[in-house]
Amino acid sequence: MTTEHAHSEPLWQPDQDRVASAAVTRFQAWAAERHGAPAGGGYAALHRWSVEDLDAFWQAVAEWFDIRFSTPYERVLGDRSMPGAQWFPGATLNYAEHALRTAADRPDAPALLHVDETQEVTPIGWAELRRQVGALAAELRALGVRPGDRVSGYLPNVPQAVTALLATAAVGAVWTSCAPDFGARSVLDRFQQVEPVVLFTVDGYRYGGKEHDRRDTVAELRRELPSLRAVVHIPLLGTEAPEGALEWSALTAGEREPVFEQVPFDHPLWVLYSSGTTGLPKAIVQSQGGILLEHFKQLGLHCDLGPEDRFFWYTSTGWMMWNFLVSGLLTGTTVVVYDGSPGFPDTGAQWRVAEITGATLYGTSAAYVMACRKAGVHPSRDHDLSRVTCVATTGSPLPPDGFRWLHDEVRDDLWIASVSGGTDVCSCFAGAVPTLPVHIGELQAACLGTDLQAWDPQGEPVVEEVGELVVTNPMPSMPIRFWNDPDGSRYHDSYFDMYPGVWRHGDWITITDRGSVVIHGRSDSTLNRQGVRMGSADIYEAVERLPEIRESLVIGLEEPDGGYWMPLFVHLAEGAALDDDLIARIKATIRAELSPRHVPDEIIQVPGVPHTLTGKRIEVPVKRLLQGTDLSKAVNPGSVDNLDLLRFYEDLARERSKSIR
Repeated sequence: MTTEHAHSEPLWQPDQDRVASAAVTRFQAWAAERHGAPAGGGYAALHRWSVEDLDAFWQAVAEWFDIRFSTPYERVLGDRSMPGAQWFPGATLNYAEHALRTAADRPDAPALLHVDETQEVTPIGWAELRRQVGALAAELRALGVRPGDRVSGYLPNVPQAVTALLATAAVGAVWTSCAPDFGARSVLDRFQQVEPVVLFTVDGYRYGGKEHDRRDTVAELRRELPSLRAVVHIPLLGTEAPEGALEWSALTAGEREPVFEQVPFDHPLWVLYSSGTTGLPKAIVQSQGGILLEHFKQLGLHCDLGPEDRFFWYTSTGWMMWNFLVSGLLTGTTVVVYDGSPGFPDTGAQWRVAEITGATLYGTSAAYVMACRKAGVHPSRDHDLSRVTCVATTGSPLPPDGFRWLHDEVRDDLWIASVSGGTDVCSCFAGAVPTLPVHIGELQAACLGTDLQAWDPQGEPVVEEVGELVVTNPMPSMPIRFWNDPDGSRYHDSYFDMYPGVWRHGDWITITDRGSVVIHGRSDSTLNRQGVRMGSADIYEAVERLPEIRESLVIGLEEPDGGYWMPLFVHLAEGAALDDDLIARIKATIRAELSPRHVPDEIIQVPGVPHTLTGKRIEVPVKRLLQGTDLSKAVNPGSVDNLDLLRFYEDLARERSKSIR
């Protein structure tokens, strides 16, 4: 990467009024008076202070957003070592209490706007949301749900999911959810780890203009989750509650003032799942206090959201962006929950949702932006997007053409926020800053309180060079632990094995000399399709149950145009042929066992799957070969069981690069 970009003109620059009115500007002036933040020097100076004086910065965030500690904290950071940093020891609070505070001032204003594929908008007021949460929390307590118990949702992005999450948090229980397009095996691989006592579930969902009945899957979940004490039926498709299930409408009918359990700062709030390269999905536990602080900072300062805003992010309940979206309630913002296909009835569907809901911040995937560009969608020609001030993208890096297309097709004065973070922290490491310019192909800056660096293999920070994304200071929303990881070894191995005491995320990045960030994709073999990380192990388990498949290898490649190519290589059993029938069965198996998202782009027969000498499949070197790296540089020849097998992938890369050209 050269430094020529350092002198390029920005694509967008906020005007003086915008900079002056941004919450982060007001926060800086206030923190300069109260907490020793630098008064001058703009965002760069504020960021430097936020990572050099973590205690003062996070104390300032807590005060600025008026976080209610029912018992005070002894200090901001107790132990600061990673993993295991102790935040705000002594403090107690409740996430749901803060998420519903706006009900006191604006009871009738909409807290949620629900939209489905019919494109009708249904508002739910703040007072009504608070009433439902109060009623449901009381019923959960009556069912014996106690602080620390797990409550699960097999739900699409509907208002009931938001109510269930908030009621769970109000009780001090631990929320966890999966989207209903996940097959039973995918869900059980997640929920069985955490042993939920309650399951909220729909009878099915609507997607792409079709109804998808999930009653059989729900019955299987009930059979395979012996920890369940109650199942709550949400009749999205209008069916009767199955035997022994409770009715959603009955549990949310009451008039009960919500009781918010005051829990320690590091009390678990929810479990998110992220697939690593081996084994079951990681069950990542984040805390009530850590998420509260991190999301106030991210939504209130970085996204500049407040009571006048409407916040729409296209997501499903199986992805951390859903949890992040719900946190929009913290800043008094109206949250848009859209349940449906991203491209139904046509590719431009999400722009229509942004228009009819009056979204001010609209978030989507880089893949969707590129699909719109390819399909010839013209958002501002066909829709009134005058209220949209920011379009944010995540999931994968937004290619330069994506920046240009948004600028040309939405409007010149558009704040384009490409952001990057992880399920692991349920937040962003780098991304939106309302007071900084936007340069094509770059994330604006590292986020406040996040000591983001690019490191070389020796652990030295590099600028203007590709390095490993590391975070050298603790963040409050880092996992408090993984579920089912009693000695903490899996947590340690996931982030701290390469550089002791420093979080290594598994992405390649460049930090430019002006402080912006370029993301280059995964530095390990985790699959990352449209921002959802998937483990290759899940795919192997499903595919290799088929008798014709001896062994398989799946690789995911970020492509220069922003695309993502995910081939599955199969080594067949003797006498088997990779014909249309077998290809169809492989795809059907993956779709049923895992999800449609796991289905590969191509299935390719190979003479064999290469392994290390200890018998592990070689994924990263094959990925590097397919990216065009020379064999001599992609792998240490002494560590491979059969070097000849790797030549197949080298030849394939050569053929592909010819055809792409």
